[in-house]
Amino acid sequence: MQKPTRRNRRRQSRGVTLVEILIVVAIIALIAGGVGTAAFKYWMKARVTATETDALNIRRGVATWWTDHDPSECPDFDALVTSGALDKGSHKSDAWGGAWHIQCAEGDVTVFSAGPDRQPDTADDIRAPPT
Repeated sequence: MQKPTRRNRRRQSRGVTLVEILIVVAIIALIAGGVGTAAFKYWMKARVTATETDALNIRRGVATWWTDHDPSECPDFDALVTSGALDKGSHKSDAWGGAWHIQCAEGDVTVFSAGPDRQPDTADDIRAPPT
């Protein structure tokens, strides 16, 4: 068996090089970027689903409000919360920070949000009930 030389001992005891660290960091960044991109799609879908659920809850709140008030009137969000038809913890705005729009006509109510683009009357609007 060969006795390790001074040069070989130094090479064996050497730590991790900068290049090796950079390679590991690059691999981690690629993985994180892929996961982030995949998760973003699901995050956007979750925001749409939460807004749809909130709109349905507001619609139910209007129906509850009508049991104690004149059904020909159309309440706003604050009136629903004040009367107790909606919980005080209900979301006052949609997932994108836009205001809820409540329209009442002939004993029916429609609640809608302008959606992700924040522009009313576009394809991404969220309505309860859906049209």
